[in-house]
Amino acid sequence: METASPQSAPQVLATFMDWMVVNKPAGWHSVQQEGSEGSSIEAWLRTNEPHAAALDEAGLCHRLDLWTSGCLAVALTPEAHERLRHAFSQAGSGVRKIYLALAGKGLSNDGRFRLHFESRYKRSAKVSVGESGSAWSAGRCIWHVQRRGPGAHDLVQVELIGPGRRHQIRAGLAHLGHPLAGDTLYGGEPLATLSGPALHAWKLTVDGVEVESALPPALA
Repeated sequence: METASPQSAPQVLATFMDWMVVNKPAGWHSVQQEGSEGSSIEAWLRTNEPHAAALDEAGLCHRLDLWTSGCLAVALTPEAHERLRHAFSQAGSGVRKIYLALAGKGLSNDGRFRLHFESRYKRSAKVSVGESGSAWSAGRCIWHVQRRGPGAHDLVQVELIGPGRRHQIRAGLAHLGHPLAGDTLYGGEPLATLSGPALHAWKLTVDGVEVESALPPALA
C-alpha cells in the first residue's frame, strides 16, 4: 500500500470567474480517504476556499494519484462543477492534460499508444493492460521525449487523449517496457529521492485557458 507523507502545501496557480487550478503536492490525496490520516486537497479546500467548501468533493473536477503532483481543476460554483466534471469525462471536450514523467530509457522520440486498462479485482492497487478490450476500457496517449537523461531514465512529455483511465500513463508505459522511476508497483526502479512514481501533471487546458505547474525539484 502507498502511504502518504505530504511534502509541501498546495498552492492556487490561477483563479477564473467560476473555477481555479490548484497545485497538488506529491503525497497528498485528491479526495479525503475514509480512515486515512493522510492530507487531502479536498480537506485543504474546505478549510481555505469558502466557495468550494459546500460543493461535492469541495469542487474537485478530476483526480490525480497519490504521488502525482501538479494541476488540479476546482469548480467554485455548482454550475461550474457540473459543467467541468462533464467536460473531464468526455472525449473532444477541449480539456487537455499534459504530464511530465521520468520513464525508463529507450522510448522513441515520439510515439503513441492505444491500450485497454481494467482493474484486476477488488482491493488490487494494480490495473491490467491489454492490446484489446471493451470500448470503455480503452486509453490513448501521445508522448515526446523532452530530454535524454544520463542515467536510467528520460524526461518524457505525455498527453492523455480523452478522459483517461486509472493508472493509464504508469501502467501503459510499463506495458511498453519503460516503467516510471519510483513506480515499484509496475516494475519501476526505486530511487532514494522519490517516494512514488515520477509523474507530474504539468499543463492543464480548460475553456481555452492553459495553466502550467513547474516541475518539482524531486523530478527536475
